[in-house]
Amino acid sequence: MAFDDLSPLRAGDTAPDFSLGSAGGEAVTLSELLKTKPVVIAFVPAAFTGRCTGEFCELRDNIAMFDDAAVHLLGISADSKFALQAWAEKEGITFPLLSDFWPHGAVARQYGVFLEEAGLATRATFVIGQDGVIKTAFVNPPSEARPLEAYREALAAL
Repeated sequence: MAFDDLSPLRAGDTAPDFSLGSAGGEAVTLSELLKTKPVVIAFVPAAFTGRCTGEFCELRDNIAMFDDAAVHLLGISADSKFALQAWAEKEGITFPLLSDFWPHGAVARQYGVFLEEAGLATRATFVIGQDGVIKTAFVNPPSEARPLEAYREALAAL
């Protein structure tokens, strides 16, 4: 499946619940997080790549924006939790990085953003309200970074 063939979830869709292991080893469940505040999910293709590192370091450097909006920020990739832990430590990423490694890309598939032929998720962001409904979604090809302004606009719309 190519990027142009993806059918990502959109604003108004119910966000599929999931439970994934974090880089730190603990299980993170979407429905549990939503009990306390909205959730922003940022899918990336792969740890340690230049564009993914640039995006997540920009989010790290602007974490106050997410804290001020009172949302949970989660990063998800199909990398193993061990790779994500090493990446988080190397780059000082403090928000949870979740491994969609096995079954490989299962959560990315549920959200309609898994690129089968590449074996990874594209760049996709979903802002989910406490009611479990997607409020904003934006999806970019793997080669295009998401602008920080798109996150600002999505958070302002909550």
